Amino acid sequence: MTEKQQSNIRTVLAIALCVVLAALVILSGSKHSVRIHNIPVFALAGVLPFLLHWLMFLPAYAFQTEHYFDLTGAVSFIAAILLGNWAITSMALTPGMRTQLLSLMVLTWALRLGSFLFLRVKRAGEDRRFRDIKQRPLRFLLTWTLGGLWVLITVAPALAAISSSHSVPMGPLAYAALALWGIGLMLEVVADRQKSAFRANPDNRRRFIHTGLWALSRHPNYLGEIMLWLGVALLAAPALQGWQYGTLISPFFVILLLCKVSGIPLLEARAEQTWGHDPEYRRYVQQTPVLIPFLRGRHRENHQE
Repeated sequence: MTEKQQSNIRTVLAIALCVVLAALVILSGSKHSVRIHNIPVFALAGVLPFLLHWLMFLPAYAFQTEHYFDLTGAVSFIAAILLGNWAITSMALTPGMRTQLLSLMVLTWALRLGSFLFLRVKRAGEDRRFRDIKQRPLRFLLTWTLGGLWVLITVAPALAAISSSHSVPMGPLAYAALALWGIGLMLEVVADRQKSAFRANPDNRRRFIHTGLWALSRHPNYLGEIMLWLGVALLAAPALQGWQYGTLISPFFVILLLCKVSGIPLLEARAEQTWGHDPEYRRYVQQTPVLIPFLRGRHRENHQE
């Protein structure tokens, strides 16, 4: 068996694993979900992100473009929430305050981040993450499948609470969760705008940002992302029952993804490659926490002296 064949088998197995994980999340979230035509509303909305990502994979591979990947993710969040709300109202059920807030939180975040990332990749012309894999159909399909899984797991607690047959009045925890989400969204928006303004200045070409929020954290936008999804999970939690609590994996999944997989590790490695021998960058790394302001801890030097 050739190396290419072995690689293809591993990719197919990875796609299958994504589908299995998605099925487990859908089964978990569908428990105690209201039903329309005997189908759990959570299941209906939960499969939608995969269908949208697989559908968009076809023209993306045909035209060798990744420009609509992030936009597809944002649209999938919006579509899942809207479908969940439509199913609830079609059964003559009145969405409660918790459902309305969760829907508004997810929709606001998705509209803001989706438009931001789409415009950014359009300006850049190419997303370096896809440079090689978009020419390999199975690897490219795996990427779009992972996109669907990311949407499903991330939105799962909100979707489970929206479709839950269990209603709980708003309490102090709900308002604390809303405040946490608001602070997280503000951090993400401000950090993204500061970085965009920094990069738009020709004098900053080939320089790294270390001002504003970026003077307090090397990844303040990711800190905001983590905080807002923690807020969503906390707001959703009281409305969940039984196996639905499994959907609370969402914020931990976001933390794992950003801190250990595709977020911070990739950006840190790219920064080391670009500015690793710059004394100013070395001072910045040593003095500025990776994520949480004022929490430096020990820094491991990765560059070669």
